[in-house]
Amino acid sequence: MIRHLQKHATNLTLLLFTVFLLMVLNAGAASAMDPRFTDSDGDLVADIPTDPKQWVDPATLVFAYTPVEDPAVYVEVWREFLDHMAKVTGKRVQFFPVQSNAAQLEAMRAGRLHVAGFNTGGNPLAVACAGYRPFTMMARADNSFGYEMEIITYPGSGITSLPELKGRTLAFTSETSNSGFKAPQALLEAEFGLAVDRDYKPAFSGGHDNSILGVANKDYDAAAIANSVLTRMEARGVVSRNDLVTIYKSGTFPTTSYGVVYNLHPDLQKKIQEAFFTFDWTGTGLEKEFSPQGETQFIPITFKEHWAVIRQIDQAMGVQYTCN
Repeated sequence: MIRHLQKHATNLTLLLFTVFLLMVLNAGAASAMDPRFTDSDGDLVADIPTDPKQWVDPATLVFAYTPVEDPAVYVEVWREFLDHMAKVTGKRVQFFPVQSNAAQLEAMRAGRLHVAGFNTGGNPLAVACAGYRPFTMMARADNSFGYEMEIITYPGSGITSLPELKGRTLAFTSETSNSGFKAPQALLEAEFGLAVDRDYKPAFSGGHDNSILGVANKDYDAAAIANSVLTRMEARGVVSRNDLVTIYKSGTFPTTSYGVVYNLHPDLQKKIQEAFFTFDWTGTGLEKEFSPQGETQFIPITFKEHWAVIRQIDQAMGVQYTCN
């Protein structure tokens, strides 16, 4: 069983309060969404075009799951769900195994990706620059949801608390990741005065699974990861928690959201939502993969409400959603 050597009582609200006190006065506000989008209703996501000539109604819907782990694993995990989406929408549905967050974002911006699950930290950028309209995420039977950011090391590393990361190598996933970069970087600087590059060496693994395996194999001294990924990897027998030690666990963040590109035909967008909310998880790949962490259903969400804490973190860090 993973050992919790340091578990802060500070919850996410207090963490953000600290971040704001130390950073927000000098931080730039996040930029507005790309000028090609409109938001007339103030829900912070791109409106569906009012001109039917701008609607897209493809014969094949392309779906991509956030590339937090080996994409090949998830082709089978999502098979029954994509079959269900095909039945509900009357469209062929193709799984697109993206290799990076940047590739997923660019695919939607270019019109090659229609339905997607974007990671927590990537949601604001996808909304601002790709016209992404999130509407659901996975949840437990009691409608609770989310995951925690953990900073992990390996037994015998000599690291028993966050200040002891000084002079060591800390693995991040990518710069768009909330738990894999933004939250831990803000935490370390705001609460412990540890600045990236100056006080510890960053390494970018490209994914939570890579970071977890890297620590287990002692390639990295420590790593910031989403514990939901660790739970799934443990359930599949990919990693043993005996090889890892948790030195920090955050408050709860929203998990991967699922949504569509803004200019899909409105009727098709409704059908896609119907597919998510009518899917029976029983005996499926989704149930096998995600039930170890308690997730058994899709629930409705809004970007404005459920991603407020993530936007606050981005603002405190001076993140700009620049659309090139």
